[in-house]
Amino acid sequence: MKNKLDWWRGAVIYQVYPRSFYDANNDGIGDLPGVTEKMEYIATLGVDAIWLSPFFTSPMKDFGYDVSDYCDVDPIFGTLDDFDALITAAHQHGLKVIIDQVLNHTSDKHPWFEASRQSHDNDKSDWYIWADAKPDGTVPNNWLSVFGGPAWQWDSRRKQYYLHNFLDSQPDLNFHNPDVVNTILDTVEFWLKRGVDGFRLDTSNYFFHDTELRDNPAKEEIVEGSIGVRLDNPYAYQQHLYDKSRPENIAFLQRLRALLDQYPNTTTVGEVGCDFSLKTMAQYTQGNDKLHMCYSFDLLTHDASMTHIRHTMETIEAGLGDGWPCWSIGNHDVERVATRWGAEHSCANKSKVFMVMLLSLRGSICLYQGEELGLPEAELEYDQLVDPYGINFWPEFKGRDGCRTPMPWSNSSAGGFSQSKQTWLPVDERHLPLAVTEQEGDRSSVLHAYRDFLHLRHAHPELIHGDIAFLYDDETTLAFTRSHQDSSLYIALNTSGQTKILIPELNLSPLLLPQALPAGYLKNQQVILPPYSVVVAHVLP
Repeated sequence: MKNKLDWWRGAVIYQVYPRSFYDANNDGIGDLPGVTEKMEYIATLGVDAIWLSPFFTSPMKDFGYDVSDYCDVDPIFGTLDDFDALITAAHQHGLKVIIDQVLNHTSDKHPWFEASRQSHDNDKSDWYIWADAKPDGTVPNNWLSVFGGPAWQWDSRRKQYYLHNFLDSQPDLNFHNPDVVNTILDTVEFWLKRGVDGFRLDTSNYFFHDTELRDNPAKEEIVEGSIGVRLDNPYAYQQHLYDKSRPENIAFLQRLRALLDQYPNTTTVGEVGCDFSLKTMAQYTQGNDKLHMCYSFDLLTHDASMTHIRHTMETIEAGLGDGWPCWSIGNHDVERVATRWGAEHSCANKSKVFMVMLLSLRGSICLYQGEELGLPEAELEYDQLVDPYGINFWPEFKGRDGCRTPMPWSNSSAGGFSQSKQTWLPVDERHLPLAVTEQEGDRSSVLHAYRDFLHLRHAHPELIHGDIAFLYDDETTLAFTRSHQDSSLYIALNTSGQTKILIPELNLSPLLLPQALPAGYLKNQQVILPPYSVVVAHVLP
């Protein structure tokens, strides 16, 4: 484990969704003691840190992303003592701990909002974004919620509308109010004092809004399948110029960074979702005075082409300067990558190739629990859904429950996740043969491939610190180098079911890959890539 101020550069961060990781008290819901109990498993993967999705006090309308107390643990997850025990266990295993911070909005059950909605003149009255109706009673402007419909909800007490970029039970905080910013930073420091090593910032480009409440313009062109675009959701029809990614965000991120700089070895990773996300990633991470790193949804789409991967990487590299990216191909908000990128033909070796691709990119990496098992998206019926996003958009969009089902630890009842007869989401029967215990005994499994390549990555600074240069791409094939100091590695990937042959103008010496990785080979100065395979080689002078 790197023990230095910039440990986060090139770090691999394992995302834990606590509700679905492991249920230590057998109530059907995963909890913090469950994470602690499985800490050795996480450590043996070879990752550097864990990211915990929200565990704060919440009515759980959006499963923890609607916070009602920023400084406490919801009882379903345990207690503050349980959190402290988790921190201790992680650090003993050489793992850093990053926790989610949902700063843009709270639950409507938060005491701040309950006070704010009471009147126009109480001490919390302008802690949220309130606006009068238009003369005809309609909403103040055309802003839309990510979850569908207007981003404004009428409140009969104040006889005004309040802004919510997500659920109407998630009112947006007013970051133009200095008291809000000061208090939010106090809640962040609360966790720093408890020993956390960093924060993942939910919706980090949403904090500020246009105070003039100007209408967003319509998009001139809507391309379905591009970043964040689904034609069944009207949110995609606007250019979101005034409801997010505002210039005032920069000053807040600088204040946040100044706070973290008082706690050495801590870091931030911001989630950025917008039409110009790569530009925003660069802007938010440049200058060493804002976020340490950002990730976008550019690799969380259905576009699995290697041409898209190369274009995304080269675009961010061209504008990044001294900024730093973080990449992921799966998380708790999107269809699992084995299904999303597997198309008609998903197999274990394809999951391994995508893993090598991700772990070889320049930047830090987020892995989502279950990716190391090659889990496909769980199949749920409508009456099994609990995600309000999915319920609202069924059947065109089935929501996020399919990637949030419980982690299968064994091929047994409830996948060894819990002894409860009913878990908060059902375990998909197709996941059971892919359970941890099943893959532990199979040296060629996806799990062993992840462990093997993560440990190989630690032994090669080129993959952690090196520059990247792309040499070849087509729809299913990618080749590039990672170079650090006087050493370079060549990486080639084939994500198709056909053999591919590349002729690099380089002098290569193959790196012996562990058994679990589907390896191609070198022959007569050619790189031979059988279906779903990789080649990693030293570049010789």
